[in-house]
Amino acid sequence: MSVAVLLSCHGTVSLTEDIPAFLHNIRRGRPTPPELVQEVAHRFELIGGSPLMSITEAQARALEARLGVPVVVAGRLWHPYPGEVLPGLVAQGVRTLLSLPLAPQSVDVYHAAVREAAAPHPQLSLRYAPAWGLEPALLDAFVETIDEALAAALEAERNDIPIVLSAHSLPRRVIAAGDRYEIEFRAMADAVAQRLRARGATTSIAFQSQGASAEPWLGPDLAETFAALAAAGARTALVAPIGFLAEHVETLYDLDIEAPQIAQRAGLERLLRARAVCDRPRFIDAMEAVARRALSA
Repeated sequence: MSVAVLLSCHGTVSLTEDIPAFLHNIRRGRPTPPELVQEVAHRFELIGGSPLMSITEAQARALEARLGVPVVVAGRLWHPYPGEVLPGLVAQGVRTLLSLPLAPQSVDVYHAAVREAAAPHPQLSLRYAPAWGLEPALLDAFVETIDEALAAALEAERNDIPIVLSAHSLPRRVIAAGDRYEIEFRAMADAVAQRLRARGATTSIAFQSQGASAEPWLGPDLAETFAALAAAGARTALVAPIGFLAEHVETLYDLDIEAPQIAQRAGLERLLRARAVCDRPRFIDAMEAVARRALSA
């Protein structure tokens, strides 16, 4: 065995008692107000804990079966970190490692964490997947999830339901500093929207799950988007969180619990929600295509 793939994700905790330390990582050492810790713990408890890491493991096992090489998982902001995973791979004889972030628009941030973790292992040659938000099979997988969600509506009204393509918001200062996240997400969302518009659907973009800081964040947010749709006459809308490749608190709480209340206040009567792609075969097709190209380059 000389080749392996590292799937890296945001990371999350499995125990609520770890939430303060997790938030400390997310906030890069800035003090976390006790009320924020309590609110995040409350959200985790309401959804029964985040399935992010178990879904990421399922994605890894599916990709491993396709590629025939080991595929391991690491979190950028929680265990197992890349630095905890790499020594075992090196000990097993891995000499070429592909960094494949499960964040198609933020690959550089994840690659940097892997590169830092690999520094003590000069025998390890790193390869990096490029931004892959426009991978055709990925776009197919997004459309699949949207079609499955639309199946809950009457056939006659499906093309009249506006579709909101959402992603996690970021502070505007991050974008101003040169981060390409917004540019790359909008390009991916536009590619999905083109497929949907070709059959008569209406689409828009929203940035959800803004942080607790008072600084400006990317928008429009869900409240603004829902209000605009209601003002245009919509009574039902569908949210497709294409910025998330697995279910997590941002989908299971922010969209399934909080968003319907926001939609109702905005004047919508019904809110549908597409599921994250998780380990559906068409999504694994996308990862496989990205990995094979990067490994053969």
